[in-house]
Amino acid sequence: MAPERFHEQFEHIRRSLPDVPLTMGPDDTPGLLYEKGVVLVRGGEEARFVEDAVRAHFTETPGLVPDHVGRVDPPADRTGVTRIRVGDPAGGEDTVPHALRAVRAAERRGGRRLAGRNHVLHIAVNACPGDEPVPAPRTEDANPAVSGGGHDPATAVGVLVIDTGLVHDHLAYPPLAHTTGDAQLTETGGDGVLHQYVGHGTFIAGIVAALAPNTDITVRGTLNDAGAVLESEFAGRLFEAVDRDGWPDIISLSAGTPGADTDGLIGLDTFMRELRDRRTLLVAAAGNNGSDTPFWPAAYAALPEYADCVLSVGALRADGESGACFTNHGPWVRVHAPGERLTSALTGFVTPVPYVYQHSTYDDCRFGSDYACTCLYPRHTGVLSEGRENTGGKPDQVMFDGLAQWSGTSFAAPVAAGLVAARMTAYGERDPRVAAARLLAAATGRAEVRGARVPALRPPTWRPVRTVIPALPA
Repeated sequence: MAPERFHEQFEHIRRSLPDVPLTMGPDDTPGLLYEKGVVLVRGGEEARFVEDAVRAHFTETPGLVPDHVGRVDPPADRTGVTRIRVGDPAGGEDTVPHALRAVRAAERRGGRRLAGRNHVLHIAVNACPGDEPVPAPRTEDANPAVSGGGHDPATAVGVLVIDTGLVHDHLAYPPLAHTTGDAQLTETGGDGVLHQYVGHGTFIAGIVAALAPNTDITVRGTLNDAGAVLESEFAGRLFEAVDRDGWPDIISLSAGTPGADTDGLIGLDTFMRELRDRRTLLVAAAGNNGSDTPFWPAAYAALPEYADCVLSVGALRADGESGACFTNHGPWVRVHAPGERLTSALTGFVTPVPYVYQHSTYDDCRFGSDYACTCLYPRHTGVLSEGRENTGGKPDQVMFDGLAQWSGTSFAAPVAAGLVAARMTAYGERDPRVAAARLLAAATGRAEVRGARVPALRPPTWRPVRTVIPALPA
């Protein structure tokens, strides 16, 4: 991933979490953000052991201060996790890597990871964006197009979208007539310009509704703060959502974090164990870092105990022939679906809303691909980009009046979720995990992603988009 885009997004997220000292991970883990000077542990004896082990290691190591080691807060009631301070967040060097090394030997003896970073989980167009939305022509329909069939409250499939909230005028888009949930907290600034990522949850709901009209969709604004949340808080918010609405048939989640650990996220342990014992299917975006580093929670799909309850989804490019340039990939990604230049509901159905681009496009694909990807086109200059004077200076502004095009695994995930829901209706299936397994078993489509032939889902109402980038003026 292009480092300049990552740094732009880092500053954006840091402003949304002003009281949390954040730092970026090593270069070999693109998109990794976490809380500086803090490690995340389970409560009880494990927390005490980690605290003692880190303090002992810091006592013996020059330059590290054992007095900084201590619990930040008590274990959370529902998740059991707690944060342990391992350094002065206002200091220079981040001490988290030192602290994690201090407990590695004990972890190897016990066969269980005891501590980890307190990651920032973010929507999958945030710290690793596919692109920003583009207004769709008024003459253009949704893509995937709205499927036939009606809504039956007695048999409707329950879908919970964990994302940003619904825009105020979402009911003006007919497919969202059976969609409820949280309102987007703030849509525009004092100047009336749309904030970045507003409409993300609405766009996702529109995709699910288009593919599966017989759904009751609830959108929860769990990620309204620039699409970012600390791992230590995320499971609690997920529990709040399912406690409020009940466990649905399907959860569509387009957020996560890269992480090199192979056993998941400590902060999500409790939620994932309860998910495993329910009948709910979690459909999760694979992330947009163009990397094979696991992206959690999508990567739980590769763990045997979660293989039937988590479906990880990567993105196909606009023509559907292969993987999108930005999509994460690897054996932990179960299936790929269209995720580039999809068209769905955004905002401005009642009154058009202006938007100013935050990022600039590139002269070459930032992931090294050689097709007409969204890195390149449509060209625009953004507010956050350095060197705007070299690309036209003034940031570009557009108007949204309903539908938009957007790209990312954020939107491939609800394509898969919609297809599972549609199958449940078509075949009278009540178990979403069985429906997902049968959907994948019946899928004959394949696509090439980074040299591998992988399963691909291409909805019958989806139209391939073949883009030719116009030549730049001489």
